[in-house]
Amino acid sequence: MSKLVLKGGSRPPWVGLAAAVWVQIAAGSSYNFSLYSHLLKSVLGLNQQQLTVLGVANDIGESVGLLPGLACNRFPPWAVLLVGAVCCFVGYGAIWLAVSRTVPNLPYWLLWLTHCIATNSNAWFGTAVLVTNMRNFPLSRGTVAGILKGYVGLSAAVYTVIYSMVLRKSALDLVLFLAIGIPILCLALMYFVRPCTPASTEDPSERNHFLFTQAACVLLAVFLVSTTILDATTTPSNAVAYTLVAIMVVLLMSPLAVPIKMTICSVKTKKLGPRVDSTEPLASGESDSSQIEPLLTPSSSATNLGSFYENDESSDVETLLAVGEGAIHKKKRKPKRGEDFKLREAVIKADFWLLWFLYFLGVGPGITVLNNLSQIGIALGVNDTTLLLALFSFCNFVGRLGSGVISEHFVRSRMIPRSLWMMFALMLMSVAFLLYASAHTVTLYVATGLMGISYGVLYAMMVPLASEIFGLKNFGVIFNFMQLGNPIGAVLFSVLLASTLYDNEAAKQGSITCIGQECFRVTFFVLSGVAGLGSILCIILTVRLRPVYQMLYAGGSFRLPQNSGH
Repeated sequence: MSKLVLKGGSRPPWVGLAAAVWVQIAAGSSYNFSLYSHLLKSVLGLNQQQLTVLGVANDIGESVGLLPGLACNRFPPWAVLLVGAVCCFVGYGAIWLAVSRTVPNLPYWLLWLTHCIATNSNAWFGTAVLVTNMRNFPLSRGTVAGILKGYVGLSAAVYTVIYSMVLRKSALDLVLFLAIGIPILCLALMYFVRPCTPASTEDPSERNHFLFTQAACVLLAVFLVSTTILDATTTPSNAVAYTLVAIMVVLLMSPLAVPIKMTICSVKTKKLGPRVDSTEPLASGESDSSQIEPLLTPSSSATNLGSFYENDESSDVETLLAVGEGAIHKKKRKPKRGEDFKLREAVIKADFWLLWFLYFLGVGPGITVLNNLSQIGIALGVNDTTLLLALFSFCNFVGRLGSGVISEHFVRSRMIPRSLWMMFALMLMSVAFLLYASAHTVTLYVATGLMGISYGVLYAMMVPLASEIFGLKNFGVIFNFMQLGNPIGAVLFSVLLASTLYDNEAAKQGSITCIGQECFRVTFFVLSGVAGLGSILCIILTVRLRPVYQMLYAGGSFRLPQNSGH
């Protein structure tokens, strides 16, 4: 297996984070389905059920990321991004060939498969940048996860601006842009997303850098919402449209200000000490500008957070030699919570399945609302659902970014497990469904806002929570196994529950479109109970994790877990 070279210095992690922002925007391409689905329906003659199944293919493709998770431990990030670019080109390219009639009569099963391949690129993109940046900033996991997941939440608004102001609402051109533009973007950025040697102690300036990045993210969100409303209420000229797009690009590039400032400002800072070797070398080359340093100086302690890419063979040889000399027993100690787990070791733990099920019980109902938000609005008398979609998107972003900031504060000051915020999110979601069921216009908007916040919190909190319980060494695989709750929830709650009950009510009305509060009422009550059950699981998990977080954050910041137990 090749060795991965760690980039030294304090600037490269921030350059990688700035590049990851753009890759995360690219990783939200699945949100474009609603923008070109009408083209699929009209050109290919699909019915509503066939269109819904293609939407489920989107959810399946972007959430099945076990292969990217495994690849992150064996190949450098650029190779993982390269696979994602190929999937994006092949998948969206095939869809464009079908809707442009370049290849007529594409079989439906093949169209379904191309959607899976196209959106599976998101799993490769997201896993590469998320795993790499979590390892580059191991002491600020919640903040990094909140920022990166926040940009994914904004990607739908970014694509909407491009679709409306650059492509002039041409769905065919949008699909072509997804097939060519995204791969080119990721190929251009893949060199900058690279593993670096992270600091072993807190850098006082790092907090200000993160605050700036978060503020830039919030400013971008406000700008995108304002631009969307402006486009919906007026018809901006070409000059105005292109100016707004240029401003959006500048705001997306704003995280680059951090490494630029670190470069041009010759501020002499106190040396922070040794760097954590978050990944033992996996690939050779570029040794002139990179360095590999140990996580800790050799000591009698068995503690070792680093070496995510340990050479298992050499470790086994050393173990056998030690056994032969009588130095150690052959039996290997199993990892404890807070240490590095392999997937097969994690799946036999109760905490693993508690986290999986509470995540599934949250994102399943959430994706159901997201997939059916237009139908929900029309059923309750809101014919133009643009504002509903914009509200959900903005609140989703607020939940992702805000939960990262808040949880990071309380986990350091009070050692409160991040699962507590997932519990609040699920409770909020349960209330939101009851507000939906009340079938009033005002409560419709309030419920949509609460749903967006809850959905964003669940997505953002699962990432650092999984890494803190089961370690960063195999985080990519474990994280993507958790993500399987998304497509399973989409099938169970969106297709089998919501769509079935909706179609039954529509049939009673003698139409394919259901109008009235009965269209989703039963679904809302069921999903409210599902979210409530998830909150109960969150309480159990929080109680179980309290001693783990007391051990990990006893000093006010993340510290290396001790093998002595907790």
